[in-house]
Parts: sequence; C-alpha cells; structure tokens
Amino acid sequence: MTLEEVARRAGVSPSTVSRILNGTARVRESKRQAVERAIADLGYHPNVIARGLARGRSMSVGVITQDIASPFYNETLKGIEDSLAGPGYAPLFVSGHWNEAKEAECMALLVARRVDGVIVLTGMIDDATLLGYALRLPLVITGRNLRGPNLVSIQLDNEQAAFDATWHLIELGHTRIAHIAGPESNVDAQERLAGYRRALTEARLPVDERLIVIGDFHEASGLLALNQLLETRLHFTALFAANDQMAYGARLALYRKGIRVPEDVSLIGFDDLPSSLYTTPPLTTVRQSAYDLGKVAGEAMLQLISGQAVSVPALPLRVIVRESTMLRRG
Repeated sequence: MTLEEVARRAGVSPSTVSRILNGTARVRESKRQAVERAIADLGYHPNVIARGLARGRSMSVGVITQDIASPFYNETLKGIEDSLAGPGYAPLFVSGHWNEAKEAECMALLVARRVDGVIVLTGMIDDATLLGYALRLPLVITGRNLRGPNLVSIQLDNEQAAFDATWHLIELGHTRIAHIAGPESNVDAQERLAGYRRALTEARLPVDERLIVIGDFHEASGLLALNQLLETRLHFTALFAANDQMAYGARLALYRKGIRVPEDVSLIGFDDLPSSLYTTPPLTTVRQSAYDLGKVAGEAMLQLISGQAVSVPALPLRVIVRESTMLRRG
C-alpha cells in the first residue's frame, strides 16, 4: 500500500495524509478520521526510513557499549531499544571492549553511517574528544559528568551507593572488609572504591590496601581476586565486590575453599542483576536498574534529536539485603 492509495481512499490529497502522519496538519476532524479509517482498512505502514530521510535523518542511533554479552549491558541495551522503538528509530550496537582506540573506531564508524546521535555507555574516550563530537551530532553519555551543547550526561551516585554497601557490612559488625575493585581506568570502579574507602574512614576503621584487589568486572576475575586475597593469609570477615559478576566468581572461590557464605564471610555485590536473586545464597547487592538506565538514555537522545528540553529523572541506587550477609559472629 502507498500513501497515494490512502489519499484516494480517504478523498484527500497525498500531502494532507503526509501532514496528518507527521502530526503537522491542521484539518477538520472528519478528514482526519477518514484518513485514519483508510490507513486501517488498507493496512498501510508508513516507510519510516523514507520519512526520516525526507527530514534529513537516518532514523538510527549509534550505541557504544563495552561488552554486548555482559548481563548488565544486555539489560541496558534492551532499555535503549525499547525507548527508541516507538518513534521508529533503530539502534546500532557496537562494542568498545574497554579499549579507547577501539571505541574511537566505533565512533568513527557510527558517524560515517550518519546516525542521528550516539549513546556512549561509560566508555574510555576522553572528555575533550566527546565534547568535540557533540558539536557534530547529539550525544548521550552515561557515567560521566560532562556539560556542553548538544550533550546530556547521565550520572549515577556510585560513590554513595558503594558507601552504603560498605556501611551495611559495618553495621553488621564487620571491621575487616575486603574489596574487589573494577578496572582502575573505569570511572564507576573508581567511584565505588572511593565509597568503600570513605565508609571505612568514617567508621574509624583502617583502610588496609592489602585487602583491595583489582578485577575486570567479569566472573573469572572475581574468582582470581578472591584466591589472591586468601593467599595473603590476611583475616577478613566480609567482602564487597564492585559488581555482581565478580561477586559470583568470588562466591565460587569461597565455596571451593570450604568457606561458608555468610557464616564465615559476608558477601555483597553491585548492580542487582536478575540472576543475583538465584545464587546460593541469594546475593545482597546494590540495585541499579540497568534497563531503566538504558530507557532514560534513549529517551534523552530522542529529546535531543527533536530539539526538546531534556529531562533526566533520578535513578536512585539502594542496597538490597538478601541472605549473603549476616551479623558477624564472635
């Protein structure tokens, strides 16, 4: 079915149908209803790409993630996809793999594809480069505190959430708390480490650098980090992992060493991935909705593209207490 056939069925001009579809027509209600009936009767579906090109748009949005296979980013990408679907935009997903050069290649590829905007999920590209790109096309960036024209930053309070996670362990009576941090170059990891340090300092507990091990946000690094902690033979009764995936790996390492959770070591993660409810025992963690983050990022991008004022709702983070943490015994 074509727009011209809809126009003939409704008894109006093709330009009138086009303007009604675009929401720019000022016509009598009877004409609008006639067009809507014709669309329904004929099963007409507007060519979104053609309409976009007519307005100088590709109807696509680039998304630079770090790891499409990651459970966290997977949920975020779902949120972006759902938010863009209504107006007919399609996301183009590319992975930077925590590599600045690779991310730069991804950005160049997306710009060459003439996407209408780019969403950068945290990432390694430096701030100055991102601000330069924002002069060329709309940008939405998570995990950064950037300000500039044609750009929206969505920042979560990772530092306070990590403080709250560590403080939860302190309130349970733990004074020797280990931490598996994320990559040193990652902003989220830096803020979560800072929150851990601040909680210990405010509780007047020593920050033992030997109880801090660096991971890479994947399960295997959590397992290796926990083994590294055990090799030091330093005593600790609680562990805060900078994300749930590393907490899963640490949990496996503890199990293999015959160390019980939470009876011997209380364990807390960060993200509240869907699978954290089904670990043994269910994982205490910091809830941040990866899906909501993606949805908010997508909605902000649509507002930027259309020239609207951008409104970013608060995305609170909170500790979800489950069975992997308990009062310290003895």
